[in-house]
Amino acid sequence: MTPLWTSADLAAATGAPLPGFDATGVSIDSRTLAPGDLFVALIGENGDGHAHVGAALARGAAGAMVHRDASRDRLLRVADTLGGLQALGRFARARATAARVIAVTGSVGKTTTKEMLRTMLGALAPTHAAAASYNNQWGVPLTLARMPREASFAIIEIGMNHAGEIAPLSRLAAPHVAVITAIERAHIGHLGSIEAIADEKAAVVTGLLPGGTVVLPADSPLLGRLRARAGTARVVLFGTDAAADVRLLECTADADGSAIAARIGGEDVRIRLGAPGTHMAMNAMAALACVHALGLDVRRAATALAGFAPMRGRGARQRLAIAGGEILLLDESYNASAASVRAALQVLALQPAARRVAVLGDMLELGDEAEREHSAIASSVVSAADMVFTCGPLMRGLHDSLPDRIRGVHADDSATLAPIVVAALRPGDAVLVKGSLGSRMIRVVQALTAPPNAVEQVR
Repeated sequence: MTPLWTSADLAAATGAPLPGFDATGVSIDSRTLAPGDLFVALIGENGDGHAHVGAALARGAAGAMVHRDASRDRLLRVADTLGGLQALGRFARARATAARVIAVTGSVGKTTTKEMLRTMLGALAPTHAAAASYNNQWGVPLTLARMPREASFAIIEIGMNHAGEIAPLSRLAAPHVAVITAIERAHIGHLGSIEAIADEKAAVVTGLLPGGTVVLPADSPLLGRLRARAGTARVVLFGTDAAADVRLLECTADADGSAIAARIGGEDVRIRLGAPGTHMAMNAMAALACVHALGLDVRRAATALAGFAPMRGRGARQRLAIAGGEILLLDESYNASAASVRAALQVLALQPAARRVAVLGDMLELGDEAEREHSAIASSVVSAADMVFTCGPLMRGLHDSLPDRIRGVHADDSATLAPIVVAALRPGDAVLVKGSLGSRMIRVVQALTAPPNAVEQVR
């Protein structure tokens, strides 16, 4: 196999001595690395990767990047492993001279838009993107470090929790196109205002290459602010507004997907998207706007989009066998904001079901706005659900405000709630599981999908 990283390139990228090995990939997790990977021993909230260097080498790692405990063979010694990973990302971006790069940011829809772009661009030419939501200070350089030098397209997701995080990641990615999917109140606890959120998201333009394009949501009340931050960059708009370059004309959603009519640069396009909901259609418009910005064949890309299906944790639908029949699971367990909860509830309402069950965990990083943001979703919950289970201290107020007819059980945490939900479900139910990542709603999903339940992903 041709190495992704030669020994010479590893040394050139990091300024370290020649490590004496080539690597076919890059990994930061000793449990999931593939034989031939370079293991990068990062230090983070969950531990010190240096403690797992031996395990990584035993699993077949070609070598390890370390900044201490350098007593083994097959080591790439650097001053700091996070800085070393960033150096790899920078070097990989510079050597991929043929790649056209898209940076994706926004309050909601980043990962889904990234995956839609992967689907469409992958139908046109070799395309690189992260396998998951690798969008932070280690995720962006890791995605870049894994980029094949022959890639024609690369999609780099860029996220943030605090002010000042997006600009350096965008400069590292050096995109030709940057897209802001939406501006919502997610992370308002750290940023303080919706305007500050818009400014931080707009910082993605700082990394744009000369002549680059920024893709913006035409329907956002903050469009003027985003346009001002775009400076001299070319602007392409998507949305329902008549001024949008990529305009959503019609979206007819059903339980299984959406029929979409769009106008792209004056050309009418129809798409059957295997993902229900206007929010999914708008993600598709954002992705198509990127394709349009690159001057590519939007009709061919739109045809490829028919093969897209929502990912686990972000809208994947699964049929699960239970005693006496089956249920439908809508897995939205990865993240949550008021906007994304309302969108997920709209999808739940579309499902033909004996009961529509919502299982909701806390929405986090809202600061002083937490109580108000949780109260704001109450009417959407009542309109969509026949039964509601909640967990976490922030969801307690919502639970108490619900009508008796739909109020289920509230628990302190998802581990406590999971078996309660499993026991309460009946054949024919459709169940939505939604919450911020820190609420660990994945525990509910894991309880529902654990053997002996049969799982069939719905496409």
